[in-house]
Amino acid sequence: MKSTPSKFGKTPHQPSLWTRADALKVHADDPTTTQPLVSANFPVLSDEVFIWDTMPLRDIDGNITSVDGWSVIFTLTADRHPNDPQYLDQNGNYDVIRDWNDRHGRAKMYYWFSRTGKDWKLGGRVMAEGVSPTVREWAGTPILLNEQGEVDLYYTAVTPGATIVKVRGRVVTTEHGVSLVGFEKVKPLFEADGKMYQTEAQNAFWGFRDPWPFRDPKDGKLYMLFEGNVAGERGSHKVGKAEIGDVPPGYEDVGNSRFQTACVGIAVARDEDGDDWEMLPPLLTAVGVNDQTERPHFVFQDGKYYLFTISHTFTYADGVTGPDGVYGFVADSLFGPYAPLNGSGLVLGNPSSQPFQTYSHCVMPNGLVTSFIDSVPTDDTGTQIRIGGTEAPTVGIKIKGQQTFVVAEYDYGYIPPMLDVTLK
Repeated sequence: MKSTPSKFGKTPHQPSLWTRADALKVHADDPTTTQPLVSANFPVLSDEVFIWDTMPLRDIDGNITSVDGWSVIFTLTADRHPNDPQYLDQNGNYDVIRDWNDRHGRAKMYYWFSRTGKDWKLGGRVMAEGVSPTVREWAGTPILLNEQGEVDLYYTAVTPGATIVKVRGRVVTTEHGVSLVGFEKVKPLFEADGKMYQTEAQNAFWGFRDPWPFRDPKDGKLYMLFEGNVAGERGSHKVGKAEIGDVPPGYEDVGNSRFQTACVGIAVARDEDGDDWEMLPPLLTAVGVNDQTERPHFVFQDGKYYLFTISHTFTYADGVTGPDGVYGFVADSLFGPYAPLNGSGLVLGNPSSQPFQTYSHCVMPNGLVTSFIDSVPTDDTGTQIRIGGTEAPTVGIKIKGQQTFVVAEYDYGYIPPMLDVTLK
């Protein structure tokens, strides 16, 4: 795609490409890039709610932050309905699978707190009913702004449409726990434009969500990552030589891969408060490879930019595939060019024996990776499963240049702070 000059004065850039040749190098069950098996006997945070995408409280530089010794996480959350006739089968038993599969339509932002970085206690809704302008509250990022405890929650307001928004509130601590106050006025920031980022009118299966603001460690400016799809009518995209890459003979046929158009979007703030944003061309596109690059985020290490995103097996294009999990890319500067980590992009995938065990991974600057449990087989055939809706075991990875390695496994939902802020 062509880059567009920025009114803000940023040098136009060409998006980096995750190519089909890169994706052909994805290898499931490589022990250095595969998440350890999750036991079917996992504990559940709550019998009353499902949780999935987990958003640890952090500062603008990405450091996981506790407040007065309390760790805080935000989660996409939905009530469980074990007694609702809508979710009972013909024998009157609770159909937890159907309830779980319906959760996205009623997703709300909740928060939890802990003294230990695990053993999470439910705090409740972040925003009161009616504050958010749309039906669904989808994933984003909570940023601790200062020692007064102010927090900007960037998130995705969905249905109708999809809008990147923010709401400001404050975290309050006592000896016994944490409460959130404020979070009463939601400010819309931007939507897909149809020129760089696909709109719902162009594609009913579009994606535009998951804001992740950050300050560039090199130029000091405020930016935001988000998930998008490359603009254009669905099915109109071309999968050419650049998108295919250097494939071996017999792999030139791209099938119907023109329908897969994922990208990692970026915007730059025109102000210091993050109230006024300008969208820039995508950092990375996956046309002909995958249709989702969800929850993009950075780890800044050794002067490099490590860009992580999550994706599914079912969103891959014809002729390429990979496990549900984390994919990553590295560059020496913010605007690239980006090279796929481990040659393929795969950083941490589910094992093929439990392909849906975890999802929505977040790679933290200390090398710890959090995710949620989706479903785990309870028998050898894989036909019987146990639904999660709770925190998965945290995994440790090591990042070395253009390679990553799985090196550790920790407790369920272990998200320790990297720094503690004492409120004034």
